[in-house]
Amino acid sequence: MQKIKRPKVTCGAIIRKGNKILLTKRNISPYKDYWCLPGGHVERNEKVEDAVKREVKEETDLNFKPKFFKYYDEIIPGINWHAVSLFFIGEAKGKIRTNKQEVKKFKWFSQKEIGRLKLAFLNKQVLKDYFDVQ
Repeated sequence: MQKIKRPKVTCGAIIRKGNKILLTKRNISPYKDYWCLPGGHVERNEKVEDAVKREVKEETDLNFKPKFFKYYDEIIPGINWHAVSLFFIGEAKGKIRTNKQEVKKFKWFSQKEIGRLKLAFLNKQVLKDYFDVQ
């Protein structure tokens, strides 16, 4: 069995528009071709709130105004993944232009539609928790 490395710190954005949530289809591994919330790694000496704004901008070109939602311990032995992931809720402004290296496409999904998707990491649990408190 492969040893899991020290946990990473990651962040994700639950971007709302009406009753829909923005998801992006990953163009990179792990979870290539799965849908996910915009987000990524927190860099050294970077505040998490700044990281989520940066990641949303890099992936979608949107300006995101984050409000902390919840954190998760993402431990996924099958892909040798261990991260402490902080998720934020908010709305974003601007016109979406995806970073094609990381994102194949984007779409706004309703809660019902999200339930049928293949989602990366623990995004299915994150979104279940989000909809449970709405």
